[in-house]
Amino acid sequence: QEQLVETGGGSVQAGGSLRLSCSRSTNTYTAYYVAWFRQAPGKEREGVAGIDSAGTTNYTDSVKGRFTISQDSAKMTLYLQMNSLKPEDTGMYYCALSRWLGAGRYWSTEGVYHYWGQGTQVTVSS
Repeated sequence: QEQLVETGGGSVQAGGSLRLSCSRSTNTYTAYYVAWFRQAPGKEREGVAGIDSAGTTNYTDSVKGRFTISQDSAKMTLYLQMNSLKPEDTGMYYCALSRWLGAGRYWSTEGVYHYWGQGTQVTVSS
C-alpha cells in the first residue's frame, strides 16, 4: 500500500515561490506516473503537472514556464517548484500516483490514479 504525504505549502505574496514535496512510503512500483493536482475553493480539482518514472513531464498551460515538477527516486520524493506565483494558484495541492505507466496520456484525469495524499494548502495573496 502506497502512502503519499505532501509538505511545503504556505502563504506567500504574488510573485513569490514555494516548493512542495511529496514523500512516498514504498518503492514498490518501478514504472509509474506521479502528478500534482490542485483544487481551489468552489472549483473542481485540476491536474497541474505530472512526471513518469522515466522523467517525461507534462504541465497544464497555466503553469508552464513557472512551475517545475521533478523527482528524486532514491529519496522516493516528488517535488513541485512554483515560481512567480499568482493569486489564482491558490488551492489545496495534492500528489497522486498511478501504477500504470501509460497514465501519462491521461495524466490530468483523476481516475487513472490509485493513490492520493491528503494535500497541502497554498495561498497566494495579491
